[in-house]
Amino acid sequence: LRLVAVLKAILEGEKAAVLKRDRHLPLSFHRRQEELKFSLGLQRLQHRVREIQTLLDGPAGEGPGQDGSLARPMQSPMAGAAPQELPTLILEAVKELEAAKQQVLKRIQIWKRQQQLAGNGALFEENLAPLQKRCESLVEVYFQLHQQVMAASTELGGELLPRLLERFNEVLSSLVKR
Repeated sequence: LRLVAVLKAILEGEKAAVLKRDRHLPLSFHRRQEELKFSLGLQRLQHRVREIQTLLDGPAGEGPGQDGSLARPMQSPMAGAAPQELPTLILEAVKELEAAKQQVLKRIQIWKRQQQLAGNGALFEENLAPLQKRCESLVEVYFQLHQQVMAASTELGGELLPRLLERFNEVLSSLVKR
C-alpha cells in the first residue's frame, strides 16, 4: 500500500507539471486558431471564385445592355486578359480548395482520434455541428468552382480541363470517403 501511495504521489506530481507547462495555451486556443485559419482560407477561396465569375461574366457584359462609354474601355482589357488570367486564377483556386480540404480532413482525423480516446476515459466533445458546417461550406464552394470550370471549358483547353476535373474528383471523393 505504501508503494502504491508513493507511485500515486509521483504520478500526480507529473500530471501537475504537465498541466502547468501546457496551461499557457489551452486546447480551446488551438481549436479557435484552427477555426480562424480555416475560415480565412475559405474566404480566400470564395474571393477567388468571385474573381473567376467576374472574368467569365466580363465578355458577356459588353452586350447591348450597357451603354456607358467608360464601361466599354474598362471591360475590354479585362476581356482581352481573360484567356491568360482565367487558367491561372482557376489553378490558384483549385490549390486553395485542396488546402482547405486538407484542413477539413485533418480535423476529421483529430475528431476520430478523440473518439477513440474517449473509450479510454478521455474527454470527448461529441458535437459534430462545427465539422459538418466546415464540410458543407467546402462542398458549396467546390460546386461553385466546378460550375465555373465547366463554363470556362473552352478557354481552358483540352489538356488542362481533364487534369482539373481529376483534381476535383479527388477532392470530393476524399471528403466523402472520410
